Amino acid sequence: MRHRDITRRTFVSQLALAGALPVVARDLLAAAQQPAERRADLVVIGGGVGGCAAALAACEAGLRVIMTEETAWIGGQFTAQAVPPDENKWIETIGGTQRYRALREAVRAHYRADATLLPRARANARLNPGNGWVSRLCAEPRVWLSALETMLAPHVASGRLIVLRHTRAVRADVERDTVRAIVVRDAAGRETVLRGAYVADATELGDLLPLCGAEHVMGAEARGDTGEPHAADVAQPDNQQSITVVFAMEHRAGETHTIGRPRDYARWRDATVTVDGAAYRQLSFDEPANARIGFDPAKRTGYWSYRRIIDHTLFTPGTHASDVTLVNWWQNDYADGPLVGGSVADAARHVDAARALSACLLYWLQTEAPRPDGGAGWPGLRLRADIVGTDDGLAMYPYIRESRRMRTRTIVREQDVLRPLLPPGTVTTAFADSVGIGHYAMDLHRTTRGDTGGYGDTVPFQIPLGALVPVRLRNLLPACKNLGVTHLTNGCYRLHPIEWNIGEAVGHLVSEALRTRRPPAGIHERADRTADLQRVLRQAGVPLAWPTPLPAE
Repeated sequence: MRHRDITRRTFVSQLALAGALPVVARDLLAAAQQPAERRADLVVIGGGVGGCAAALAACEAGLRVIMTEETAWIGGQFTAQAVPPDENKWIETIGGTQRYRALREAVRAHYRADATLLPRARANARLNPGNGWVSRLCAEPRVWLSALETMLAPHVASGRLIVLRHTRAVRADVERDTVRAIVVRDAAGRETVLRGAYVADATELGDLLPLCGAEHVMGAEARGDTGEPHAADVAQPDNQQSITVVFAMEHRAGETHTIGRPRDYARWRDATVTVDGAAYRQLSFDEPANARIGFDPAKRTGYWSYRRIIDHTLFTPGTHASDVTLVNWWQNDYADGPLVGGSVADAARHVDAARALSACLLYWLQTEAPRPDGGAGWPGLRLRADIVGTDDGLAMYPYIRESRRMRTRTIVREQDVLRPLLPPGTVTTAFADSVGIGHYAMDLHRTTRGDTGGYGDTVPFQIPLGALVPVRLRNLLPACKNLGVTHLTNGCYRLHPIEWNIGEAVGHLVSEALRTRRPPAGIHERADRTADLQRVLRQAGVPLAWPTPLPAE
């Protein structure tokens, strides 16, 4: 069919150029130039963690789904952004959905099938291939990608799921508070019209919200709007968390793999960041917390092991020449400007600068970083471009910590989750309309307004259905960190297992909306209908509440 379409377009275009185009042929030309159209029950724009979870849940419920992805890899934080999962301490047992835990076990199964993995590692029920200490499961981005694609493969084979890679949304057709269509464009410039009964925004930056005219928030809200004690005095839409362009590297002792001196190196080498009133060089380990962690690839300690994804000692000697670690540190957090709220050119400029910062950090590590022996630099540090799937060794997509956020029926505020603001003895949140759970500190990185962030202690919390239901639009749903949270609570709702749970809940919500012929708002507004959805979620292995008392781990 595609070959015939191309042939027809070429033939009709040649007639037009020849000036021999009758009325019928002109009609054919107009039709041939119209964008292709695809239809589904659910259109998911964005193939990251939440997008994959939403697509999987909807397909398992029997729906037809189209999912787009801007890059070559689905999986978002796991893959294109190259970030090992930030998880809660109960993740191995009760701290995530059944499907999320299945994804994690699929990753472990991949390594256990590797004949070079040592028996002691294979026998470890909680195998951590990188033995990184940021997560209980630090693994290669390609392995996460393989596990995700395997989970989705039956639905792709059946035709229930269509995945459009290298594709992004460019326009939306909205009528009477309903999204009628999303126009997407691929890398070749071809446009396709996607129509679905429901549309999920699972983009990393909440890109559909402005396209669809959805009420949304950017950056920091004012204290008067949220009542949050730690909110800004006035709204600061441009005050957004830093982004990071991750890279993978190994260490070949005795070898030299120093890259060329990057542009802007002098600028970043001399740049300072103010923390608690004191200024520290960004390209350094001077800041006290960073000094305590340190960095020593020879001894395999400090930041070297932090996000390590291959611990070479777990494999037969000679399998890996070195450990492999991912660099997503304080030093390559980029906060010189926001990605949303400005022009497309401004956003592209900031991403380019973030990439340059990461290259400068690598060069500094290779040439100037202080060594325990009093020397400077580790020239044996070598980029592993193959790990992140790019030519330059930098991740395909920056790690995004903060998105546009939809205005929804419920907004989760810091006084809902932050332990010091809750009554003494509070164990967990208690949202009656819960559609999932999560736990992470309110982790705020340095922002574009110079806030140095914080790490607030939260109670294990829930994901309220009201935070997924827009205040107005009937069929557009947030499927990742663009749900109804604030600048502050985004800091604890943006992590891998929580984003997965958000997406999974959205997939089931759409299925229930289609089954009952009631929009999400109609399900949320009545307790009995919400309870029906909650039964579906429980049956699918989505925990809705934390047990009390909480287990030790």
